[in-house]
Amino acid sequence: MKVCVVGIGLIGGSMALDLKKRSFAEKIIGVDINPQHANIAKLSKLVDETMDLEKAVGSSDLIIVATPIDVTKKLLPEILTLCAGTDKVVTDVGSTKAGILQKVKNHPNRAQYVASHPMAGTEFSGPLAAISRLFDYKTAIICDSQNSTSQALEMVKQMYDTLHMKVIFMQPHEHDVSAAYVSHISHISAFALSLAVLEKEKDEKRILDLASGGFASTVRLAKSSAEMWVPVFDQNSDYVLEVLDTYIEKLGQFRQAIQEKNHDELTQLIQESNKIQKIL
Repeated sequence: MKVCVVGIGLIGGSMALDLKKRSFAEKIIGVDINPQHANIAKLSKLVDETMDLEKAVGSSDLIIVATPIDVTKKLLPEILTLCAGTDKVVTDVGSTKAGILQKVKNHPNRAQYVASHPMAGTEFSGPLAAISRLFDYKTAIICDSQNSTSQALEMVKQMYDTLHMKVIFMQPHEHDVSAAYVSHISHISAFALSLAVLEKEKDEKRILDLASGGFASTVRLAKSSAEMWVPVFDQNSDYVLEVLDTYIEKLGQFRQAIQEKNHDELTQLIQESNKIQKIL
């Protein structure tokens, strides 16, 4: 098995590491428009070699597109065209699915593509952020599986099995609304809290002196890159706005209870929120 990873950052690089280490791939070929990232990936042995996109696709059995969402939408039709007349399989790791699937809906080689999303990551980016075991015991989502060939589905399922991930199937819009509520809002919350603290506390040393574990864990995601998240918020804007409205409503309830010194209401809100622990 020869695997091509397009976009050698945190996700693509971490997948490359374990797919090679666990003998799913005999060879990993990297593609990245950033020459520094490509060099780092090769020097740190995330990939065996780097190539341009056309040559890399031609040399691979499985192509993993691990680029920001807007780039994925541009590259995916081109990659599927390069796969014409072959049994190559293409998958992506994007955190929104409806827009990507719409882009290739009528592509003649659509059946060779499996839309997927491994639910894992950190706040860091780039090839130096890649780590082994990032995906272990987490969930991978496959969308619109009825439009992929059984061979393509089986290969991608085997890939995620190698990464020790549980695979579940969802429809694209169902996935996108769920991702907005469990992932996208978490990042917006971290960005907003970070901005609020930075605006209020101009003395950076004072922030660091007062920061505890709770604060650090809450704003951890604020270190995530704009390059990745701006396209996500754009592509999933309808559902992101829906969850933002709900979030703002809940913040308003806390604000009102605190303003009115309504301890019973505050207690009820906190106790209601505690129920999330049972789910987690």
